[in-house]
Amino acid sequence: MPKSRTIHVCNECGTESPQWFGKCPGCGTYGSLEEQTIAASESSSLGGRGGWQSTTRSSRKSKGAPQPRASLKFSQIAEDVQTRFPSGYGELDRVLGGGIVPGSLVLIGGDPGIGKSTLLLQTANKLSKAHRVLYVSAEESGQQVKLRASRLGVGTIAVSQEEEKNGKSSKPPDADPNLFVLPETDLEEILRELESLKPQMAVIDSIQTIYLSSLSSAPGSVAQVRECTSALMRVGKRENITLLIVGHVTKEGAIAGPRVLEHLVDTVLYFEGDRYASHRLLRSVKNRFGSTHEIGIFEMVEHGLQEVLNPSELFLGNRDEFAPGTATVVACEGTRPLVVELQALVSPTSYSSPRRSTTGVDYGRLQQILAVLEKRVGIPLSKLDAYVASAGGLGVAEPAADLGIAVSVVASFRDRVVDPRTVLIGEVGLGGQVRLVSQMELRLKESAKLGFKRAIVPKGQAFPDDLGIEILPVGKVLDAIIAAIPPQPRFGSMPPMEEDEEMDELQNAEY
Repeated sequence: MPKSRTIHVCNECGTESPQWFGKCPGCGTYGSLEEQTIAASESSSLGGRGGWQSTTRSSRKSKGAPQPRASLKFSQIAEDVQTRFPSGYGELDRVLGGGIVPGSLVLIGGDPGIGKSTLLLQTANKLSKAHRVLYVSAEESGQQVKLRASRLGVGTIAVSQEEEKNGKSSKPPDADPNLFVLPETDLEEILRELESLKPQMAVIDSIQTIYLSSLSSAPGSVAQVRECTSALMRVGKRENITLLIVGHVTKEGAIAGPRVLEHLVDTVLYFEGDRYASHRLLRSVKNRFGSTHEIGIFEMVEHGLQEVLNPSELFLGNRDEFAPGTATVVACEGTRPLVVELQALVSPTSYSSPRRSTTGVDYGRLQQILAVLEKRVGIPLSKLDAYVASAGGLGVAEPAADLGIAVSVVASFRDRVVDPRTVLIGEVGLGGQVRLVSQMELRLKESAKLGFKRAIVPKGQAFPDDLGIEILPVGKVLDAIIAAIPPQPRFGSMPPMEEDEEMDELQNAEY
């Protein structure tokens, strides 16, 4: 009989090694290899007795044409259109690609306390009005889930003040007939409940706390996470049950467990946001049934999460108060345009090397833009501290925000105010040129809808005349600076004559 063998598996990345190492050869993590015993069987080997046997030699002797055994052509596959059903939240439907696909697996990750369980419990409550929903809580007891649900208003009955005073209610005693809660960590019991209840949707909170008793490893290990997810996937696909799975994240922000976990599921969502801010971002990084990099925006209020209907107003400052060093850009997250205010502060440094700091803006992009401004425009920034932040802390990583960063830095350096009715869109090249970006028409329509009058954009693209906004095409960063910062008195004591001379020097700067 074949003997069992011992391997060492990394609990961070899932790398398998025949011997133990102090440092994982796959991800470089120290002390992450754990010993596992695999029982080998004769039938598992491809060439062994009872397993797969090659028919190559016998097929060579036959003179018939090759025939498919189980494969089908596209024309032979029946067209079964999957009808999505709404989740009750338009922002969640946007991220999922237009709604929930029956039988799909959705993995949701995020920092502790960011609101993953809150979002899924509220979603389960909305779906239970039209579908049968199972909420599996592997981290909380039934009483704890009910306490949290009562705070969120989940499963409560609206009773009038007169009925409450009399102690009578005309509502049925069962307020949530289609929402079932199962506090369980044993995977076999969860699978039995899924096959017995047959819900249209099930929430697993969370996959790292569920265990399979046939495995000797602890819950949350690589083997447990992989096998539990595979078993849930098989039942979900067979019974056409949509599974929303909560996943823990590591200190680096990635989904905890093996990388195969993200490959098994159909959709991977990240729930992000600053715990000290009220808004939360639901971002899609993988979606087999829709586009990726879509975002949904929620706001944490007293009774849970609610959708933000106009997210651009959330990331725009007060346009009635003029402040030097601010500029407005239009960023695109997937197919959603977001108007974001950027703020910059440039000040003399007190140290030998200047400090650069960013919030919501890529640090490398800021360093590159500062170098372009000093080399191509002639603004001395090498001995000045530079701080750039986005309003609301929204992460703006796309190159279309480069022009806004450059103009806000120059406005802070000159202590000038950028026209608050102007938006800036464009990528800044190393030669000082302004490059085209994608989805320009979508960005301009969003700007016009919010009341902006002018848009400084890269030249080289034609736009329709009915956008409702004045378009100023520019080819260089210097042209954009001159167009965005009109002549005005500085927020200081410089006479107007010196202001005009300083602006003339900037306009006459050579590349």
